[in-house]
Amino acid sequence: MANVAQRKITVVGAGYVGMTVAEKCARRDLAREIVLIDVLEGRARGIALDLNQAAAVEGSGSVVLGTGDEKLSAGSDLFVVTAGLPRKPGMSRSDLLAVNGKIVVEVASYVRELSPEAIVIVVTNPLDPMAHLMRAKLGFPGRRVVGMAGVLDSARFSWFLAQATGTSVKDVDAMVLGAHGDSMVPLPNASTVNGLPVTQLLDQGTIDELALRTKNGGAEIVSLLQTGSAFFAPAASAVAMAASILNDEKRCLPCACFLNGEYGFEGLYTGVPAVLGRGGVERILEIPLTTEARILLQKAVGAIEKDVNALRELGFL
Repeated sequence: MANVAQRKITVVGAGYVGMTVAEKCARRDLAREIVLIDVLEGRARGIALDLNQAAAVEGSGSVVLGTGDEKLSAGSDLFVVTAGLPRKPGMSRSDLLAVNGKIVVEVASYVRELSPEAIVIVVTNPLDPMAHLMRAKLGFPGRRVVGMAGVLDSARFSWFLAQATGTSVKDVDAMVLGAHGDSMVPLPNASTVNGLPVTQLLDQGTIDELALRTKNGGAEIVSLLQTGSAFFAPAASAVAMAASILNDEKRCLPCACFLNGEYGFEGLYTGVPAVLGRGGVERILEIPLTTEARILLQKAVGAIEKDVNALRELGFL
């Protein structure tokens, strides 16, 4: 991985998530050059110009390049793929399979050709099957293609737990496994407030309510916004993953990883705790699960397999 002065990040998609990813990467000086690609080239160029002018105030050393030309992404160390149709009220993530599958296939074609050593973070929904499709089309090792899921879901669970316990969210450490969707698996037994298990601080009924709200966290924001979906927290989650990889921080973060027997599953993506470093997914951590959590994880994997099979039926795999 190149040093900061030589690093190059490409963000695919200049929608709300993509532009916020670019802004956060620039503010943190994660790379010298940040390429923001969008089919609406004027939008990408306008956002880039705005961010570069903001750097004059905030002192960022990164330069953002807005473009519609994927060739300018050549030699990128890391891609964050946000492009895709967002959910609308009443839509599930799986409703997006066909339209966003086409986008992922197109992106994979130029990533493979122009940046064969890159690491790819997939944000496009439905997250787990899109990560699976991206890896299949790239032909990269699983460790170099990872999905942004658990960081966001765990952040939502953390916020709800902090509110319920009356504590600072900075002291809450929550864990969510499984699919990025309605079948995700919040783990109260693995969630703490400054080391204290939340199961000792909240009654089971309250915990169940917060877990359900976490599962519906994205849909809740979609219903409130009416014309869009969440973008601040998804972008922050993707950038946390990018920083851990580029800076070799080796943070343990829940993400959608390609499993090779971990948790008893083989050959698909699902959310698990992983150590992210210079090599991408450097290690998947297997934590003890209750019988109930194992059953829920199996259901989540089943939902992911259903979407992957739908991708096959659509001719993507």
